Amino acid sequence: MFGFVMADIKELSSEEDIRYRQFYCGICRQMRLRHGSLARLGLSFDLAFLGLLLHSLYEPEEMTGKKACGMHPIKPRPWVDSEYIAYCADMNVALAYYKALDDQQDKEGKKSLVRLFGKNMEEISKRYPRQCKAMAENLEQIRLLEQENCQNPDLPAGAFGRLLEEVFVYKEDLWEEDLRQLANCLGRFIYLADGAVDYAHDKKKGSYNPFLAMGMEPDWEKWTEFLVLEMAGCTDAY
Repeated sequence: MFGFVMADIKELSSEEDIRYRQFYCGICRQMRLRHGSLARLGLSFDLAFLGLLLHSLYEPEEMTGKKACGMHPIKPRPWVDSEYIAYCADMNVALAYYKALDDQQDKEGKKSLVRLFGKNMEEISKRYPRQCKAMAENLEQIRLLEQENCQNPDLPAGAFGRLLEEVFVYKEDLWEEDLRQLANCLGRFIYLADGAVDYAHDKKKGSYNPFLAMGMEPDWEKWTEFLVLEMAGCTDAY
């Protein structure tokens, strides 16, 4: 369920594009510094969105720079850094770890990825116990619901929404209520969008899919009703 929260680069101005890439590279840089170069295999644009959102709300002091790296050795890339970038880097690694663990339990993932992302999980869990507990508990609930072939997609989608709530709430302060609504609806959207995109693959493999479980045939017009409803709640909070 990674990769759904991405900017449409064609719609960005040149300044917005640079700013967006600053956050992506900043999180990548912090993942390398905090967790090692290979941790960047789990890098996702989703956390760049969270970094931009938190910076917009809290307006922290930023450090910036430009440097070539192992991923881009020829042309230097601009980056931004702050406590929120470091937070997003930790959350990116934690989410990558739980995704790898879930894939392994489904016999579709590799133990090496679990070890790679898991080597620093004790440290991350101590630093952010609320967020990591929510990841573990809600992903386990989703796994059990999917094993039962749950016919109510609201249940697993709701669990992923609650997971994202805790990730988006960096501080339990005046922004908490709105961040929870935004993240909950966004998480539900991501879960349902993932089901729509994976429908044919899941049907072929006999894997769980919320739309298959409801007995729905491929119908983007009807599926869009579910997706628009969740995104409406997300944009309202935004």
